[in-house]
Amino acid sequence: MKLDPVQKRRARVAATLAGTAALALALSACTGGGQSSSSTPVAGGTLVYASGDAEPTCLDPHVGGNYPQALLSSQYIEELTALEDGRPVPALAESWTTSDDGKTLTFRLRDDVTFTDGTPFDAAAVVANIEHVQDPATASSTGYLALQSIAKATATDDHTVTLTLSRPDSALLESFSQPWVGMESPKALGRSEAQNCESPVGTGPFRITDWKHGDRVTLTKNADYTPLGKQAGSTTKPRLSGITWRFLPDSTSRYAALQSGQVDVIDNAQPDQIRAAKAGKTIRDLDAPRPGASNRLELNSGHGVFRDETVRKAFIHGAEVDPGIKSLFLGTAKRSYSLLSSVEPFAYSADGDTLFDHDASEAAKLLDDAGWKKGSDGIRTKDGKRLTVTFPVSTNQSIPAERSLFQQIQASEKAVGFDVEIKELDLSSWYAALAANQYDVVSAPYTKVGADVLRILYDSASITPAPSGYFANLAQLDDPTVDRLLEQAARTADTSQRGALYEQAQEDILASATVLPLYDQQNHFLVSSKVHDVETTAVSTPWFGSAWIDR
Repeated sequence: MKLDPVQKRRARVAATLAGTAALALALSACTGGGQSSSSTPVAGGTLVYASGDAEPTCLDPHVGGNYPQALLSSQYIEELTALEDGRPVPALAESWTTSDDGKTLTFRLRDDVTFTDGTPFDAAAVVANIEHVQDPATASSTGYLALQSIAKATATDDHTVTLTLSRPDSALLESFSQPWVGMESPKALGRSEAQNCESPVGTGPFRITDWKHGDRVTLTKNADYTPLGKQAGSTTKPRLSGITWRFLPDSTSRYAALQSGQVDVIDNAQPDQIRAAKAGKTIRDLDAPRPGASNRLELNSGHGVFRDETVRKAFIHGAEVDPGIKSLFLGTAKRSYSLLSSVEPFAYSADGDTLFDHDASEAAKLLDDAGWKKGSDGIRTKDGKRLTVTFPVSTNQSIPAERSLFQQIQASEKAVGFDVEIKELDLSSWYAALAANQYDVVSAPYTKVGADVLRILYDSASITPAPSGYFANLAQLDDPTVDRLLEQAARTADTSQRGALYEQAQEDILASATVLPLYDQQNHFLVSSKVHDVETTAVSTPWFGSAWIDR
């Protein structure tokens, strides 16, 4: 397949970036809490946040690297870069240069920032952080995979860091905007992992003062905070006295606490709650779609029945998706035909293609051709084995509406002869099932800034686990052509050429029948109208460094 003309790619990327900028403006506009722009910020007060996501086992986002960690650590850890209209801009790094061959990246750092334990932020601190993320003993996954191109980090002088790369990495500046590679005090990193997991130390507007496991994390404002500037979204010292970060897994209880005023912000909002918030005046919906991958099902092509491409295609055609999204998500989610989130400029959609048509007759024909015959109970068998598909589901990451969607897909698959066994697990058990290769299909959200997430999710090298034990290529796709395209994209600085390479890679991945896109990755936060000036980060977490509360 020929690549799109450069002019066509430029037009498409420009249009998408314009849409991303419009979204950013919309998010900014909705943080005013229904008050006029002349409302005067008030200092003081404690914001109460209630999370339905899994409580982190470690508050240091270098360790492991999941979204619950990002939600919390965005309040106390900052990054070298930030994003503005999808492009890297200065944050803790005030500028950078890249060598002509793309294999040396030099950061010039701010010289006026201090960690909350009094340690200065400098080049030695950046080197220590990169080495900490890359150290196998840290057991990083998200950060480790994002920084794979860095061969060596050197403190050239007190405020200059030179990164020697093993290959050009067009996504590295984007990657440095993520909390999983955020900057932590090297003095604090020198403690035991257990100590640092309990209270990591950053440069952000808040610091951790207490963690009552199973209940809450208490954050106190950093009175010595240095705002990083408008581009980084940081223009004022923190107005809040602190944040109480509660863990309330039950969605009904969480929403009731918001309605009663016991909490000020909740995440993992349910579709009916979002619709009710839109209809009222006391709660608003902060809709902040995550960057990276869409919500999708990955079919394990390296294990079990899905090693057969014909069976994978039958499963995809047997899945009835659209009715469930319409009935269960109440208009809060839109069907996706892409591997990437709609906020990603290089997202390619197969909408209109027959790849993902629900076609029970075609699914049945494919299974017949593959030798799977229906039994008396409707489930197909071959050589005495049932057509069983194991589907572990994380109850921490999948909201009730999504779990109901999975059950509807399960029913539609049964109609064509698949026995889909849904196993609802807590987050740690879910990770264990994936590590043990005990799955045939899985929904695994993955958040990373930029289309480079495709390399992490579908390059054959990602079948090998990261030091944490997590491997990101859950489809276990092993396609040299896809590997080559993703490597070329990572080495390519030209935006149009990168986009063309990423588009071709996405087309090839979708054609492999290892992925079934479902809907755009959801990220709804419900915010009391008493809360003002909530901003969002590069990974779409709410940031409360400038927030204030009516009192």
